[in-house]
Formats: sequence, structure tokens, C-alpha cells
Amino acid sequence: PAHVRGAKGTRVRPPRFHLAIPVADLEAARTFYAGVLGCGVGRESDTWIDFEFFGHQVTAHLSPADAPLAASGAATTHPAGSKPGSVGGGRDARVAREAATNPVDGKQVPVRHFGVILDWQAWHALAERLRRAGVDFLIEPYVRFRGQVGEQATLFILDPSRRPGVQGIQRPVPPVRTGLKRT
Repeated sequence: PAHVRGAKGTRVRPPRFHLAIPVADLEAARTFYAGVLGCGVGRESDTWIDFEFFGHQVTAHLSPADAPLAASGAATTHPAGSKPGSVGGGRDARVAREAATNPVDGKQVPVRHFGVILDWQAWHALAERLRRAGVDFLIEPYVRFRGQVGEQATLFILDPSRRPGVQGIQRPVPPVRTGLKRT
């Protein structure tokens, strides 16, 4: 794991974040986050599961009334044959696609989303893993801001509760291209 310099030059782990999200179905969340994304499973109970999300902790809490799926008015189970993370069809997909978005590089990016920044090879491996799993993309994998400051590869998908995102996976850009200075 990457380390940063702490007080008096000691090496410390960078801070990690914890994010708690409501889900409509814990087993569908497990299938998606552990099975499709490859996240490790930590502690769990009848009402929540901790996932190791690329070095961070995402906790899925069973709360169907608070999950985006419930807000859409869609059913809380996947139709027969649908895959975790797939958009599917009908009102469910329309509502997810029409959620609040902002234009970014010619695409309508969901305002509410979260993701992880990966190195280039890991990003491609994940994009391929998602394709092999049959996951539908809200925004297909592509490189945005090509040749500009902030160039990044990104993609957007939905989780089983129809949460937009589990977002973009971005290609880190060398500091000279971003204009950032490292100290």
C-alpha cells in the first residue's frame, strides 16, 4: 500500500474513507460489490455488510425505503435474467438515466456518484471484468479530456439499488500535466 510521510518523517498509511449507503437488497449488494467488483467482505450482520472497496470501506445498510431503487418507484427485486449492475429496461432504467446530471465532456454525468481512482492497467482490468459480467454502462468506458489537463478514463454503472455511479475510474495524470506541484 502507498504510504505518506507523517510527523518527523515517519511513514504512515494515507487516510481511508468510510461510506455508508442504503441498499434495497443485501444479497444483491453482496453479489455486485463482492462478486462483480471484486470487493472483499468484512464484518456483517442481518442488516449491513462491510465491503473493502479498493482500500476503503463501504458499508451497505439494508434500508429499502432509502435506497435509490425505492425512490424510483421500481420493484426492489431484479427481473428474471437480469444481472447485478445492469440497467435493465423500462421505468427503472429511465428514472436512473434521468436522475440529476451535469454535462461533462459531452456526457450527462450523474451528480450523485462515487468511485475510485485506479492506475491505468487496473482500470482496464476492471472495465473488462465489468464487460465480461454483462454489466450495462450508464456511460461506456472512454477517455475524457483527451490531451488536456485532467485527462482520465472513466465509466459509470449502476449498483443493484440503482445508485448511479460506483463511478468513474480515473487515470492519474502526471503532476506536470495537472499543474499540481508535489512537495
